[in-house]
This record gives sequence, structure tokens and C-alpha cells, in this order.
Amino acid sequence: MKRIMLFLSIIALLILSACGNNGGTSEDELLMIDVNFIVPETVDVGETVELLAEVTYGEEAELEAEVMFEVWEKGDEENSEMVEATNNEDGTYTADYTFDRDGIFEMYAHTDAQHQHVMPKKEITVGEGGDYDDIDEEAAFHTDGFDMHVMFPEQIAAGEEVDITAHITLLEEPLSDLNVRYEIAIVDEKDATDWVDATENEVGEYEASYTFTEEGTYELVVHVEDDEQLHEHDEFTIDVQ
Repeated sequence: MKRIMLFLSIIALLILSACGNNGGTSEDELLMIDVNFIVPETVDVGETVELLAEVTYGEEAELEAEVMFEVWEKGDEENSEMVEATNNEDGTYTADYTFDRDGIFEMYAHTDAQHQHVMPKKEITVGEGGDYDDIDEEAAFHTDGFDMHVMFPEQIAAGEEVDITAHITLLEEPLSDLNVRYEIAIVDEKDATDWVDATENEVGEYEASYTFTEEGTYELVVHVEDDEQLHEHDEFTIDVQ
């Protein structure tokens, strides 16, 4: 009898352990990518500096992120330069960059990991800086402190309906009551663009379902606006098999 009770106790412990592990997996799915983007505030003309992104997923270093640094002179984002970061395999991603003239430069650390996209922004003054008083700041697309995490399945099959979720924050606080739309089209077929309105399910979380009807490479543009001056967007590429 004692052996039977001991056996039943072991089975019960194994069941409880399995339930606990399943709960852990559910929690892991809610974790967010965090990027600590580190650059100096000032630099001399001709000096090479290190652009550094420290990427974590929850409390763990993220070892498989894709990081691209986008650099442009203030007011001239249309002529930005993309610089691919080196994965140092310890959660840090770096690239060397040399500024060849005086000015104020802005940059993003575009980071893709765990089906999320994060784009922290930094500013650096080079040499004597510059005068940018004539720039229409209100017309600029990007807002300081704005952050967008976009999540979708890593593998998508043609004909499959999937959920696309955008987590949107400003100064690390979730933004509510936004107009969020997904612009979706097969690359090089922009005349067949679909527009999908996202619904705010929780504060700062906007979701929409979409069915990719055929195989191919799609471009997803997430548009974010409010009733005042906020107008942000970000672009993603999705491969559908």
C-alpha cells in the first residue's frame, strides 16, 4: 500500500511540474524585447565611434537579433544610411561609424527579434554642430520617445489567417486611442494594396487579423496616428510560403 501511495505521489508531482512549465511558456510569450542604444553625445569630425545596441528579451541577453543602424543628418532623413551591426554573440550588437562633417545627426537602432521590431532613437552632435531652425519639426515623421513593437508569426502559409499585433509606447508608457492601420502588399505589386484597421484590445496594444492569399514576399507598413500631430510608421518584410 505504501508503494502505491508513493507512486501516486510521484505522478501527482510530475503533473504539477508539467502544469507549471506550461504556465512559464505562456508568460514567456508576453515578454518584450528591450534595446539599450548607446552612443556618445558629442564627437569630433573624422572620429570613428562605436554604435552599440544591448538587446535583452525579458532578463536574458538576446543572442539572435538582427540590428541595423540608420543614420542621417537632422532634417534629411530621406538620405539616411543603413549600417549593419555585428552580432557579438553576447547580446550586444556594434558597428563603427565615422562622421565626416559638422552637424547634428540622428539615428535608429532597428532591431528585429522574437517576432518584434524595436527602433530606439539617439542624437549626436558632430564637431561644431549646426543650425537647424528652419526645419519643420511638426512635419517630421518620428517623435522622440516613440517606440513600436510589432509581432507576427515567423512562419506563415498562404491562405492562413494570422494575427498582427503592435505594442505602442511613448516614453515607455503605452499609448491609447490611436488610429493604427496596416498597409499590406506583395513587393512590386503596390497597386493591389490592402488596408486593415487594427483594434485596441488592451491599452497600447493594437491587433488585426489578415489572410495572406498567395505565396510571396509582402511589405507590411504600420501607420500610427492620433488626433493631433503624431504620425509614425514602420516597415516590415514578411515571407509567405
